[in-house]
Amino acid sequence: MFELVSKVFSNDLAIDLGTANTLVFLANRGIVIREPSVVAVQKTERGELKVLAVGEEAKSMLGRTPGTIQAIRPMKDGVIANFDVTAEMIRYFIKKVQKHSSLIKFRPRVIVGVPSGITQVEKRAVKEAAESAGAREVFLVEEPMAAAIGAGLPITEANGNMIIDIGGGTTEVAVISLAGVVYSNSTRVGGDIMDDTIIQYIKKRYNLLIGERTAEQIKISIGSAYPVDENHTMDVKGRDLLTGIPKTLILSNDEIRESLADVCDQIILATKNALEDTPPELAADIVDKGIVLAGGGSLLKGMDILLRERTGLPIIYAEDPLSCVALGVGAMLDNISLLRSVAVS
Repeated sequence: MFELVSKVFSNDLAIDLGTANTLVFLANRGIVIREPSVVAVQKTERGELKVLAVGEEAKSMLGRTPGTIQAIRPMKDGVIANFDVTAEMIRYFIKKVQKHSSLIKFRPRVIVGVPSGITQVEKRAVKEAAESAGAREVFLVEEPMAAAIGAGLPITEANGNMIIDIGGGTTEVAVISLAGVVYSNSTRVGGDIMDDTIIQYIKKRYNLLIGERTAEQIKISIGSAYPVDENHTMDVKGRDLLTGIPKTLILSNDEIRESLADVCDQIILATKNALEDTPPELAADIVDKGIVLAGGGSLLKGMDILLRERTGLPIIYAEDPLSCVALGVGAMLDNISLLRSVAVS
Protein backbone atom coordinates (compact mmCIF):
# COMPACT_ATOMS: atom_id res chain seq x y z
CA MET A 1 0.00 0.00 0.00
CA PHE A 2 2.77 2.43 0.99
CA GLU A 3 4.65 1.59 -2.23
CA LEU A 4 1.51 2.41 -4.29
CA VAL A 5 0.98 5.74 -2.48
CA SER A 6 4.65 6.69 -2.84
CA LYS A 7 4.49 5.97 -6.59
CA VAL A 8 1.52 8.32 -6.93
CA PHE A 9 3.05 11.18 -4.95
CA SER A 10 6.80 10.85 -5.55
CA ASN A 11 8.32 12.90 -8.31
CA ASP A 12 10.38 10.47 -10.34
CA LEU A 13 13.48 12.06 -11.84
CA ALA A 14 15.82 11.46 -14.73
CA ILE A 15 19.29 12.98 -14.47
CA ASP A 16 21.88 13.64 -17.13
CA LEU A 17 24.86 13.75 -14.76
CA GLY A 18 27.34 15.39 -17.10
CA THR A 19 30.96 16.46 -16.62
CA ALA A 20 30.12 20.03 -17.62
CA ASN A 21 26.37 20.36 -16.95
CA THR A 22 23.70 18.49 -15.03
CA LEU A 23 20.15 18.38 -16.39
CA VAL A 24 17.18 17.13 -14.38
CA PHE A 25 13.97 15.89 -16.03
CA LEU A 26 10.88 15.71 -13.81
CA ALA A 27 8.05 13.31 -14.71
CA ASN A 28 5.15 15.18 -16.39
CA ARG A 29 7.10 18.47 -16.29
CA GLY A 30 10.08 18.03 -18.62
CA ILE A 31 13.55 19.52 -18.01
CA VAL A 32 13.33 21.64 -14.86
CA ILE A 33 17.04 22.12 -14.04
CA ARG A 34 19.96 22.87 -16.37
CA GLU A 35 23.00 23.93 -14.36
CA PRO A 36 26.81 23.52 -14.46
CA SER A 37 28.21 20.51 -12.55
CA VAL A 38 30.14 22.71 -10.12
CA VAL A 39 29.97 22.82 -6.31
CA ALA A 40 31.54 25.48 -4.07
CA VAL A 41 32.55 24.04 -0.68
CA GLN A 42 34.16 25.37 2.48
CA LYS A 43 36.10 23.28 4.99
CA THR A 44 34.79 23.60 8.54
CA GLU A 45 36.99 23.52 11.66
CA ARG A 46 36.14 19.81 12.04
CA GLY A 47 37.43 19.15 8.53
CA GLU A 48 33.96 18.55 7.07
CA LEU A 49 32.92 20.02 3.74
CA LYS A 50 30.11 22.56 3.87
CA VAL A 51 28.33 23.26 0.56
CA LEU A 52 28.07 26.99 -0.14
CA ALA A 53 26.75 27.02 -3.70
CA VAL A 54 25.83 24.65 -6.53
CA GLY A 55 25.46 25.14 -10.26
CA GLU A 56 25.59 28.55 -11.94
CA GLU A 57 26.47 30.40 -8.73
CA ALA A 58 29.34 27.99 -7.99
CA LYS A 59 30.64 28.16 -11.59
CA SER A 60 31.00 31.94 -11.32
CA MET A 61 33.43 31.26 -8.43
CA LEU A 62 35.77 28.99 -10.49
CA GLY A 63 39.32 30.36 -10.23
CA ARG A 64 38.15 33.26 -8.06
CA THR A 65 37.88 31.72 -4.57
CA PRO A 66 39.90 32.57 -1.43
CA GLY A 67 41.97 29.84 0.24
CA THR A 68 39.14 28.66 2.51
CA ILE A 69 36.66 28.04 -0.34
CA GLN A 70 36.99 25.58 -3.22
CA ALA A 71 34.94 25.48 -6.41
CA ILE A 72 34.97 21.79 -7.36
CA ARG A 73 33.87 19.98 -10.51
CA PRO A 74 33.03 16.57 -8.96
CA MET A 75 32.63 14.80 -12.34
CA LYS A 76 35.64 14.04 -14.53
CA ASP A 77 35.63 12.23 -17.90
CA GLY A 78 31.94 11.41 -17.42
CA VAL A 79 32.44 9.61 -14.09
CA ILE A 80 32.51 10.56 -10.41
CA ALA A 81 35.85 12.02 -9.29
CA ASN A 82 34.65 13.20 -5.86
CA PHE A 83 31.97 10.94 -4.34
CA ASP A 84 30.89 13.09 -1.37
CA VAL A 85 30.59 16.30 -3.39
CA THR A 86 28.66 14.51 -6.19
CA ALA A 87 26.20 13.10 -3.63
CA GLU A 88 25.73 16.62 -2.21
CA MET A 89 25.16 18.01 -5.70
CA ILE A 90 22.52 15.35 -6.53
CA ARG A 91 20.85 15.93 -3.13
CA TYR A 92 20.73 19.68 -3.84
CA PHE A 93 19.06 19.13 -7.24
CA ILE A 94 16.53 16.62 -5.82
CA LYS A 95 15.59 19.06 -3.02
CA LYS A 96 15.34 21.94 -5.50
CA VAL A 97 12.95 19.94 -7.69
CA GLN A 98 10.84 18.74 -4.73
CA LYS A 99 10.53 22.30 -3.40
CA HIS A 100 8.41 23.24 -6.41
CA SER A 101 6.46 19.99 -6.72
CA SER A 102 4.03 17.92 -4.62
CA LEU A 103 3.20 18.75 -1.02
CA ILE A 104 3.85 15.19 0.16
CA LYS A 105 7.51 14.22 -0.28
CA PHE A 106 8.49 10.62 -1.04
CA ARG A 107 11.80 9.20 -2.16
CA PRO A 108 11.85 9.41 -5.97
CA ARG A 109 12.81 6.78 -8.51
CA VAL A 110 15.88 8.13 -10.33
CA ILE A 111 17.26 7.27 -13.78
CA VAL A 112 20.83 8.41 -14.47
CA GLY A 113 22.63 8.56 -17.81
CA VAL A 114 26.20 7.15 -17.66
CA PRO A 115 29.01 6.76 -20.26
CA SER A 116 29.05 3.44 -22.14
CA GLY A 117 32.64 2.64 -21.10
CA ILE A 118 31.91 2.92 -17.36
CA THR A 119 33.36 0.26 -15.01
CA GLN A 120 31.46 -1.70 -12.34
CA VAL A 121 33.12 0.39 -9.60
CA GLU A 122 32.07 3.63 -11.33
CA LYS A 123 28.51 2.31 -11.78
CA ARG A 124 28.30 1.48 -8.08
CA ALA A 125 29.58 4.96 -7.18
CA VAL A 126 26.81 6.63 -9.25
CA LYS A 127 24.11 4.36 -7.72
CA GLU A 128 25.33 4.93 -4.17
CA ALA A 129 25.62 8.70 -4.70
CA ALA A 130 22.00 8.86 -5.92
CA GLU A 131 20.76 6.58 -3.09
CA SER A 132 22.55 8.61 -0.42
CA ALA A 133 20.97 11.73 -1.94
CA GLY A 134 17.49 10.27 -1.30
CA ALA A 135 16.61 8.06 -4.30
CA ARG A 136 14.22 5.14 -3.74
CA GLU A 137 15.41 3.15 -6.74
CA VAL A 138 18.24 3.93 -9.19
CA PHE A 139 18.47 2.85 -12.83
CA LEU A 140 21.52 3.49 -15.01
CA VAL A 141 21.17 3.96 -18.78
CA GLU A 142 24.06 4.27 -21.24
CA GLU A 143 24.26 7.83 -22.58
CA PRO A 144 24.33 6.93 -26.31
CA MET A 145 21.09 4.93 -25.88
CA ALA A 146 19.50 7.82 -23.96
CA ALA A 147 20.74 10.35 -26.55
CA ALA A 148 19.28 8.24 -29.39
CA ILE A 149 15.88 8.13 -27.65
CA GLY A 150 16.09 11.87 -26.91
CA ALA A 151 16.95 12.58 -30.56
CA GLY A 152 13.80 10.71 -31.62
CA LEU A 153 15.59 7.84 -33.41
CA PRO A 154 13.51 4.66 -34.01
CA ILE A 155 15.71 2.53 -31.74
CA THR A 156 13.21 -0.37 -31.38
CA GLU A 157 13.09 -1.06 -35.13
CA ALA A 158 15.36 -3.47 -37.03
CA ASN A 159 17.35 -0.58 -38.50
CA GLY A 160 20.84 0.73 -37.82
CA ASN A 161 20.95 4.07 -35.99
CA MET A 162 24.32 5.71 -35.40
CA ILE A 163 24.78 8.49 -32.87
CA ILE A 164 27.81 10.52 -31.78
CA ASP A 165 27.34 12.24 -28.42
CA ILE A 166 30.20 14.71 -27.75
CA GLY A 167 29.87 15.75 -24.11
CA GLY A 168 32.07 17.62 -21.67
CA GLY A 169 34.16 14.63 -20.60
CA THR A 170 33.54 11.89 -23.17
CA THR A 171 32.61 11.27 -26.78
CA GLU A 172 30.19 8.36 -27.11
CA VAL A 173 29.86 6.67 -30.50
CA ALA A 174 27.18 3.99 -30.79
CA VAL A 175 25.25 1.93 -33.32
CA ILE A 176 21.80 0.93 -32.06
CA SER A 177 19.23 -1.53 -33.43
CA LEU A 178 16.22 -3.33 -31.88
CA ALA A 179 16.60 -1.38 -28.60
CA GLY A 180 20.10 -2.78 -28.12
CA VAL A 181 23.60 -1.36 -28.50
CA VAL A 182 25.29 -3.24 -31.36
CA TYR A 183 28.53 -1.27 -31.02
CA SER A 184 29.61 1.39 -28.57
CA ASN A 185 32.84 3.19 -27.84
CA SER A 186 33.50 5.78 -25.16
CA THR A 187 36.52 8.02 -25.76
CA ARG A 188 37.62 10.36 -22.99
CA VAL A 189 37.65 13.35 -25.31
CA GLY A 190 35.13 16.19 -25.10
CA GLY A 191 34.54 19.85 -24.38
CA ASP A 192 36.86 19.84 -21.32
CA ILE A 193 39.79 18.48 -23.34
CA MET A 194 39.10 21.19 -25.96
CA ASP A 195 39.28 23.87 -23.24
CA ASP A 196 42.49 22.41 -21.80
CA THR A 197 44.05 22.20 -25.29
CA ILE A 198 43.32 25.91 -25.85
CA ILE A 199 44.92 26.77 -22.45
CA GLN A 200 48.06 24.76 -23.31
CA TYR A 201 48.29 26.21 -26.84
CA ILE A 202 48.16 29.84 -25.60
CA LYS A 203 50.57 29.05 -22.75
CA LYS A 204 53.11 27.45 -25.12
CA ARG A 205 52.82 29.95 -27.96
CA TYR A 206 52.33 33.25 -26.12
CA ASN A 207 53.52 32.54 -22.54
CA LEU A 208 50.07 33.64 -21.38
CA LEU A 209 48.16 31.77 -18.69
CA ILE A 210 44.35 31.81 -18.97
CA GLY A 211 41.63 30.15 -16.88
CA GLU A 212 39.08 27.44 -17.72
CA ARG A 213 36.21 29.90 -18.14
CA THR A 214 38.20 32.08 -20.56
CA ALA A 215 39.17 28.99 -22.61
CA GLU A 216 35.51 27.96 -22.81
CA GLN A 217 34.53 31.47 -23.99
CA ILE A 218 37.24 31.33 -26.69
CA LYS A 219 35.99 27.91 -27.86
CA ILE A 220 32.38 29.11 -28.10
CA SER A 221 33.19 32.48 -29.70
CA ILE A 222 35.89 31.71 -32.28
CA GLY A 223 36.54 27.95 -32.01
CA SER A 224 35.93 25.79 -35.10
CA ALA A 225 36.65 22.30 -36.42
CA TYR A 226 36.62 23.32 -40.10
CA PRO A 227 37.86 26.46 -41.94
CA VAL A 228 35.20 29.19 -41.99
CA ASP A 229 34.72 31.88 -44.64
CA GLU A 230 35.10 34.87 -42.34
CA ASN A 231 38.03 35.64 -40.07
CA HIS A 232 37.08 36.31 -36.44
CA THR A 233 39.29 37.57 -33.63
CA MET A 234 38.90 37.86 -29.88
CA ASP A 235 40.66 39.84 -27.15
CA VAL A 236 41.99 37.41 -24.56
CA LYS A 237 43.11 38.49 -21.08
CA GLY A 238 45.46 36.47 -18.92
CA ARG A 239 48.69 36.54 -16.92
CA ASP A 240 52.03 36.86 -18.68
CA LEU A 241 54.25 34.02 -17.43
CA LEU A 242 57.47 36.00 -18.04
CA THR A 243 56.57 39.25 -16.28
CA GLY A 244 53.74 38.02 -14.03
CA ILE A 245 51.65 41.03 -15.15
CA PRO A 246 48.13 40.76 -16.65
CA LYS A 247 48.17 41.11 -20.44
CA THR A 248 45.74 41.18 -23.39
CA LEU A 249 46.34 39.57 -26.77
CA ILE A 250 44.30 39.13 -29.94
CA LEU A 251 43.60 35.56 -31.09
CA SER A 252 42.22 34.51 -34.49
CA ASN A 253 39.85 31.64 -35.28
CA ASP A 254 42.56 29.99 -37.45
CA GLU A 255 44.84 29.64 -34.40
CA ILE A 256 42.11 28.06 -32.30
CA ARG A 257 41.17 25.66 -35.12
CA GLU A 258 44.85 24.66 -35.36
CA SER A 259 44.99 24.02 -31.59
CA LEU A 260 41.83 21.84 -31.69
CA ALA A 261 42.88 19.76 -34.74
CA ASP A 262 44.22 16.83 -32.67
CA VAL A 263 41.07 16.64 -30.54
CA CYS A 264 38.86 16.64 -33.66
CA ASP A 265 41.05 13.90 -35.18
CA GLN A 266 40.42 11.69 -32.14
CA ILE A 267 36.65 12.10 -32.60
CA ILE A 268 37.00 11.25 -36.33
CA LEU A 269 39.07 8.16 -35.45
CA ALA A 270 36.45 6.94 -32.94
CA THR A 271 33.76 7.41 -35.63
CA LYS A 272 35.76 5.49 -38.26
CA ASN A 273 36.44 2.64 -35.81
CA ALA A 274 32.70 2.37 -35.16
CA LEU A 275 31.92 2.25 -38.89
CA GLU A 276 34.57 -0.45 -39.45
CA ASP A 277 33.07 -2.65 -36.71
CA THR A 278 29.44 -2.21 -37.76
CA PRO A 279 27.74 -5.26 -39.41
CA PRO A 280 27.22 -4.67 -43.18
CA GLU A 281 23.38 -4.61 -43.09
CA LEU A 282 23.40 -1.93 -40.39
CA ALA A 283 26.16 -0.04 -42.23
CA ALA A 284 23.86 0.10 -45.28
CA ASP A 285 21.14 1.70 -43.08
CA ILE A 286 23.65 4.31 -41.83
CA VAL A 287 24.59 5.21 -45.45
CA ASP A 288 20.88 5.96 -46.08
CA LYS A 289 19.99 7.64 -42.79
CA GLY A 290 23.30 9.25 -41.83
CA ILE A 291 24.90 9.87 -38.44
CA VAL A 292 23.15 11.91 -35.74
CA LEU A 293 25.22 14.42 -33.72
CA ALA A 294 24.34 15.28 -30.11
CA GLY A 295 25.99 16.84 -27.04
CA GLY A 296 27.41 20.30 -26.40
CA GLY A 297 30.78 19.50 -27.99
CA SER A 298 29.08 18.78 -31.33
CA LEU A 299 28.15 22.48 -31.50
CA LEU A 300 31.79 23.41 -32.22
CA LYS A 301 31.48 25.31 -35.50
CA GLY A 302 32.06 23.12 -38.56
CA MET A 303 32.09 19.78 -36.67
CA ASP A 304 29.33 18.42 -38.94
CA ILE A 305 31.17 19.56 -42.12
CA LEU A 306 34.43 17.95 -40.94
CA LEU A 307 32.71 14.62 -40.17
CA ARG A 308 30.86 14.71 -43.50
CA GLU A 309 34.11 15.33 -45.38
CA ARG A 310 36.08 12.61 -43.56
CA THR A 311 33.37 9.87 -43.61
CA GLY A 312 31.45 10.70 -46.79
CA LEU A 313 28.18 10.13 -44.89
CA PRO A 314 25.23 12.47 -44.20
CA ILE A 315 25.60 14.20 -40.79
CA ILE A 316 22.43 15.40 -39.05
CA TYR A 317 22.17 17.41 -35.84
CA ALA A 318 19.65 16.26 -33.24
CA GLU A 319 16.85 18.79 -32.71
CA ASP A 320 18.18 19.80 -29.28
CA PRO A 321 21.79 18.50 -29.02
CA LEU A 322 22.36 19.80 -25.47
CA SER A 323 19.26 18.10 -24.05
CA CYS A 324 19.23 14.75 -25.89
CA VAL A 325 20.44 12.58 -22.98
CA ALA A 326 18.12 14.27 -20.46
CA LEU A 327 15.12 13.96 -22.83
CA GLY A 328 16.01 10.30 -23.47
CA VAL A 329 16.27 9.26 -19.81
CA GLY A 330 13.16 11.38 -19.13
CA ALA A 331 11.16 9.52 -21.79
CA MET A 332 11.88 6.26 -19.93
CA LEU A 333 10.08 7.47 -16.81
CA ASP A 334 6.83 6.74 -18.68
CA ASN A 335 8.06 3.55 -20.34
CA ILE A 336 9.23 1.22 -17.59
CA SER A 337 9.33 -1.86 -19.86
CA LEU A 338 11.76 -0.09 -22.22
CA LEU A 339 13.75 1.15 -19.22
CA ARG A 340 14.17 -2.37 -17.82
CA SER A 341 15.31 -3.65 -21.23
CA VAL A 342 17.97 -0.93 -21.76
CA ALA A 343 19.12 -0.29 -18.15
CA VAL A 344 22.64 -1.48 -17.31
CA SER A 345 23.28 -3.38 -14.10
